[in-house]
Amino acid sequence: MKLSLKRLFGRSMTGGLDLAEAPTPPSPRSSARKTALVSLALVLAIIGALVGGYYFAMRPVTLKIAVGPANSDDLKVVQALTQAFAQHKNYVRLRPIQTDGATASADALAENKVDLAIVRGDVDVPKNAQAVATLRKNVVVLWSVPGKGKKKGAKITKIAQLAGHRVGVVGRTQANVNLLKVILQQYGVDPAKVEIVQYPANEAAEAIKTQKADAYLAAGPVNSKITSDVIAASAKDSGTPTFLAIDSADAIAQNHPVYEASEIPAGTYGGSPDRPDDEVKTISFSHHIVARKAVSDTTIAAFTRQLFAVRQQLVAEFPMAAKIETPDTDKDAVIPVHPGAAAFVDGEEKTFLDKYSDYIWWTLMALSAMGSLGAWFAGYLKKDERDNNSHLRDRLFDMIAAARKSETTEELDQMQTEADEILRDTLRCFDHGAIEEGGLTAINIVLDQFHAAVADRKAVLFAMPQSLQRAGAQFRAAGNA
Repeated sequence: MKLSLKRLFGRSMTGGLDLAEAPTPPSPRSSARKTALVSLALVLAIIGALVGGYYFAMRPVTLKIAVGPANSDDLKVVQALTQAFAQHKNYVRLRPIQTDGATASADALAENKVDLAIVRGDVDVPKNAQAVATLRKNVVVLWSVPGKGKKKGAKITKIAQLAGHRVGVVGRTQANVNLLKVILQQYGVDPAKVEIVQYPANEAAEAIKTQKADAYLAAGPVNSKITSDVIAASAKDSGTPTFLAIDSADAIAQNHPVYEASEIPAGTYGGSPDRPDDEVKTISFSHHIVARKAVSDTTIAAFTRQLFAVRQQLVAEFPMAAKIETPDTDKDAVIPVHPGAAAFVDGEEKTFLDKYSDYIWWTLMALSAMGSLGAWFAGYLKKDERDNNSHLRDRLFDMIAAARKSETTEELDQMQTEADEILRDTLRCFDHGAIEEGGLTAINIVLDQFHAAVADRKAVLFAMPQSLQRAGAQFRAAGNA
C-alpha cells in the first residue's frame, strides 16, 4: 500500500516527470487511525465516567445526629462513635447536635434539622422517623423511704398507697412525669392527688437528705450509675428503701405498646442486705437511634453496619454500648424500621455493583447506541463524497478509452490535468474517511491503466509524422461540424 501511495503522489500527470524528479508529499491520515483514536477517547471517557461515578457514590457522607442533654451517657456514646467513625475513615461520619433531651432531639428530627436522633420510645416519635438501632433499654425504679421524726408516717409498700404523698422524679424531662402518671392510672390513683416534684439528677441525693419526698422514681439502664447513687443516698440518710413492684407491668405493656414488662434482679443496686432483696417486677422502655425517612437506604445501611462494627470498641469505656441492639424488623413494630437498617439486619445489604449495575449497563448500552448512531450519521454525511468518488473512477475508465483513440498530445495533456484533479479529490475523500484503503487501491489501479494508455498513445503519436496528425485533427473537426 505504501508503494501504491508513493506512485500516486510521485507520478506527475502534466509534466511527465518520473518518480525521482517529483517531490513526495506526506501520506494522508489513515481513517483507521482516526477510528482507533476516537475509540480510545471514548473508552477513556467511559472509564472516567465510571471512576467519577464510583467516587461520587462512595464519598464520605456526614449525618447530623441530635442527642442530649449535656453530660449524658447518650451524648458521650455518640461522641465516641463520632471519633471511631472518623478514625476508621468510614463511609458515614457523624456530627453531634446537642439538645436539651430526647424530646428536643425528636423535635429537631421532625423539623428536618438533623438526619438522626436519639429518642425515647415513650415520647411522641416524629412521623418521619424510622428505627435504626436500639441504643439501650431503661427500667423504671420506684421506691419509698421511711420518714424521720415528725415526718415519719405509715410505710409505703404499694403503688396504690401513693395517693396524698409527694413523689420525687429524678430528671427534669417531662417524659418521666408522664411515665409516673401512666403507672398511677393503672393502679387507680388519681395523679392530681399525688404531688409530683422533679429534681435534676445531681440534686436528687440532696433532696433525699432533706426528706422532700416520700417516694422516688428513676428511669435508666439497669446498671445506671445515677439510679444507683440516688438509691444509695436514700439508704444512707433514710434507712432501707422499699422497692415498689409494678405487678401490672403486663397490663401496662398491653395498653401502651411502647412499654415492656421487665424485672430488676435482686442485688442490682448493691448494699447489705441486697437492694432489692428479691426480684422486682417493673416496666421498661427503650432509647432508639432513629433516622429520617428521606435519608437513603444505602447511607443508613452503611451507618448500621459501622455502628455494630465499632460497638465492642466502646464497651471498655461505655459498658452500656454492649446493650446496643438491632431494631425490631416486624411490620407491627412500634417504630417502623428504616429499610436500610432492615437490609443490614436481614443480610440483604447491596454491594456497589448490586446497586449500580443496572445504571452502568444502561449507560454502556446508551453509549454504544450513541456510537453506532454517530457512525451511521458520519457515514451518511460522507455518502455524497463516496458517490462522487465512484463517479470519478468511472470517469477514469472513460478517459482510458478516450486516451487510446486520441489524435493529439494536447488532448492527452488535458486528460492528464483532469486525472490530477481526480487524484486530489480522491486523496481528500480518503483523508476525510469517506473511502477506505481498498477504494484508494482501486483508484490507483485505474490510474496506472490510464498512465499506461496515455504513454502508449503518446508513443504512437510521436512516431507519426506531424502532417498526418494535423490532417487527422482537421478530418475529425470537419466530421464534428
